[in-house]
Amino acid sequence: MTTAMWWILIGVVLIISELLATSIIAVFLGLGAIITGLALHFGLIESTTAQYTLFGLVSITLLLTARGKFKRWFSGFTADKDGEHGTVFQKDLGERVTVQTDFNQGAGRVVLNGVAWDALSDDPLKKGDIAWVVKNEGIRLTVSANRPQIAPKNS
Repeated sequence: MTTAMWWILIGVVLIISELLATSIIAVFLGLGAIITGLALHFGLIESTTAQYTLFGLVSITLLLTARGKFKRWFSGFTADKDGEHGTVFQKDLGERVTVQTDFNQGAGRVVLNGVAWDALSDDPLKKGDIAWVVKNEGIRLTVSANRPQIAPKNS
């Protein structure tokens, strides 16, 4: 495999890893690697120094100029300052979840509406237990073995 193909492969892996990380950083590193691989493939650059320089410049430039816009696209709905509308995540409060993995040191996995979530809990939950959502931080739930006083919202 050529060096250009390695750069492109690394770029694709970084972009795919963004789906798991959701930090909106790896995608720009991935694009930098792909652009470096293409420049190398088409003979626009040759030396190792030029490869790393192009990778760094493209990645940092994209990160600084485009990350804010991308982050807004992927962050979802947020409430305004006075809290008039609440957040989309509020609808999950009080919902019932099934524990998918035993909670170890307060962390485990639960299933909410057919989707597996990372979750935190102060309760010693075991696989198969029923728990209730008490907080939703977007990518992680906080759950409790005791049903909260919050009624689920059906909206």
